[in-house]
Amino acid sequence: MTSIARLVSSIPVQDIVAGARLLRSLPGFLRNPIGVEQARAILRRRLEHREGDFLALARTAIYGQAASPYRKLLRLAGCEYGDLERLVGGEGLEGALCALLQRGVYLTVDELKGRRPAVRGSTVVAVDPVRLRNPSSAFHVAGESSGSRGPRTRAPFDLALIRDRAVDLSLVLDARGGGRWLHALWEVPGGAAIVHLLDFSAVGTPPIRWFSQVSPTASDLHPRYRWSARGVRWVSLLAGTPLPRPDYVPLRDSLSIARWMAKILGNAGTPHLYTFPSSAVGLCQAAREAGIALRGAQFTLAGEPITAARLATIRAVGAEAVPRYACIEASIVAEGCLAPAAADDLHLLHDVHALVQPGPDVATPGLPAGALVISSLRPTAPLILLNVSLGDQAQLAHRECGCPLERLGWTTHLHTVRSFEKLTAGGMTFLDRDLIRVLEVALPARFGGGPTDYQLQEEETRDGRPRLRLLVHPSVSPLDNDAVADAFLEAIGGGSGVERVMELHWRQAGLLRVERGAPLAGTTGKILHLHQQGRATGRSDPRSAT
Repeated sequence: MTSIARLVSSIPVQDIVAGARLLRSLPGFLRNPIGVEQARAILRRRLEHREGDFLALARTAIYGQAASPYRKLLRLAGCEYGDLERLVGGEGLEGALCALLQRGVYLTVDELKGRRPAVRGSTVVAVDPVRLRNPSSAFHVAGESSGSRGPRTRAPFDLALIRDRAVDLSLVLDARGGGRWLHALWEVPGGAAIVHLLDFSAVGTPPIRWFSQVSPTASDLHPRYRWSARGVRWVSLLAGTPLPRPDYVPLRDSLSIARWMAKILGNAGTPHLYTFPSSAVGLCQAAREAGIALRGAQFTLAGEPITAARLATIRAVGAEAVPRYACIEASIVAEGCLAPAAADDLHLLHDVHALVQPGPDVATPGLPAGALVISSLRPTAPLILLNVSLGDQAQLAHRECGCPLERLGWTTHLHTVRSFEKLTAGGMTFLDRDLIRVLEVALPARFGGGPTDYQLQEEETRDGRPRLRLLVHPSVSPLDNDAVADAFLEAIGGGSGVERVMELHWRQAGLLRVERGAPLAGTTGKILHLHQQGRATGRSDPRSAT
């Protein structure tokens, strides 16, 4: 079998078809970027037609799909399409969504992921995540969630969606004064990185550097990651809009990126790096220790919380950072406020999503009062969301901040976005049940001890860096700490795709340390598999970034 044949056999047919479709459509996409004035006009139209856009999407993607679980939930609530039109007309969009939420039209994160059916009264509605995909979307890039809440969600990202994202990105960059910034990415391989390359290309400023935190040539990395990056670069060269190749820069070598940013600043330019918050913290700390000033450098941060401690470390070298809240299932949800009242103060993108919260008086099992419940408005949405929880909660506020994003019409603020059920460190998220399997089964089987003798602890250091400790009870026989760490990482990264990327990322970043000590009990006396401490703002983890 030839190397090409082996490659083809190792990549799912759907991914091969999507890749071919992307490469065929990419030249035209790259040659027609969206300008700021065009974006401004599009946004005005979107905000003026929010309710109509929502109803049109519901008519085609929900009521027009016999297998849609939303259609079944709406009918259980006695809401046919005409009823929905009247409800929106009478109550407004958010008022209608709140009314539907009270009638049981919503999905918890467990239901969204297909971990359990939606039970409403005596009726059971099966939820297959595949049925939530937008039936109108072409498949150009395989977006995939990190699997922190069940089976990994694959979302059909297409170029029309990326052009839709570019409308808001163009305006956000303009508001930040970023029309001439020099962009770079520093993240892990995968569909999200490809999407981010195309995001900036769609506004006419493609990244000039692509730094990869995992080696693109790592033998354990699935070949689709290597070949997708090569294919996009080859086509971009043919289209006359060259995109960078990924350069391996692990977290321990962040100083090389700091020097690159300093060089641009020295030439009167502005470097802009899109990365994870903890990665930016490590980079800025390394720059400070090396005496490198980054005054004027810009960061956009996604995939983890941006806390006050992390922001202070970044600002200590003169750089500025703005958060983004995004996920595979919903694309970009909110962009950072430019006159923030909190470290992660964000503006909801009203033109893309509608957002409500249950509140303390609404009985919605599986949803805390502050849960963010999201609905799609755009016909390019990767998944159709109708009152869906992604597992996050936040403080929701309407205040006059006076920043340029408010003047564009994005008037709803979110802050303290935190997950109520997952672990995120170094930009990577893991499924709780996988942690349970490793801690209760894999490690005791190899090294001895019982199901409560191993505990993972997540901390945040004073400068905002994440730190993971694998605590092993002293009663377990003498161990080689390096062997325990290696066994944990090998077990948690047991797949060939995203799991392996996660393992390589944590391994190369050196985030895990094995220590001896009794696992800590929580306030209820339970010994949790994951114990979080040292965070100034409590348990925190917003969605993985796209």
